[in-house]
Amino acid sequence: MRDLRARCEWDAAQTHESLRPYLIEEAHELDDAIRLGDDPLMREELGDVLLQVLFHSVIAEERGAFSFADVARGLITKMQGRHPHLYGDAAREPWEKMKSKHRKSIADGLPVALPALHRAHRLQDRAAGVGFDWPDVEGPASKVEEELAEVRQELENRAPRDAHGPPVMDSRHYALEAELGDLLFAVVNLCRKAGVHASIALDKANAKFERRFQEIERMAGERGIDVAQAGLEKLDSLWDEAKKLEADAKPEVR
Repeated sequence: MRDLRARCEWDAAQTHESLRPYLIEEAHELDDAIRLGDDPLMREELGDVLLQVLFHSVIAEERGAFSFADVARGLITKMQGRHPHLYGDAAREPWEKMKSKHRKSIADGLPVALPALHRAHRLQDRAAGVGFDWPDVEGPASKVEEELAEVRQELENRAPRDAHGPPVMDSRHYALEAELGDLLFAVVNLCRKAGVHASIALDKANAKFERRFQEIERMAGERGIDVAQAGLEKLDSLWDEAKKLEADAKPEVR
């Protein structure tokens, strides 16, 4: 990287700021490779992420701020600090509980642009780190039911509107939006307490829906059915067929 910065015009022109979009893009490409279970692609994308780490480290080195060696040393120190029972005489302690001792606020250090589902999970993790948590899944499950009941109540209260028209942006709309937000937050908490990351669960649900709906489109095409005009009953029937085909092909998928 030092050589590229010295001899390549494009590399030499880059700054921390100009590289920001590439870091995000490479992280998403690595995430895709992991989701696909593609080891050669994962290896390649890990290299691309490493390139970003090196790029930023060398730029910082040129500014006299820190070097890649400093980054590595900092990481080693952090990992040792996270495992005091392995690298010292301290008792084993949950990471979030340890970090909470040095945090001024529950949101300290959480990136502003963190995806909402992930942010909800991290906020709940941090709250749990200081003892604000249910002992098991029963509490979060009951909270989901409670929030769903409140959503149903708001749905009953909202003003009627044309099914094809835009939503009425009145106080009832915002009340419903708030209750739906509470419901989503409660579902994330249930996922977390059950040991499932909500963003991964939703990603897999998205992929499953996409896969099944593409099968609906395939079957509809073979049968001369216009999906846009078929109606809910016909599409629901095709959906059931798609589910059965998938279950027959992959018994583990439900």
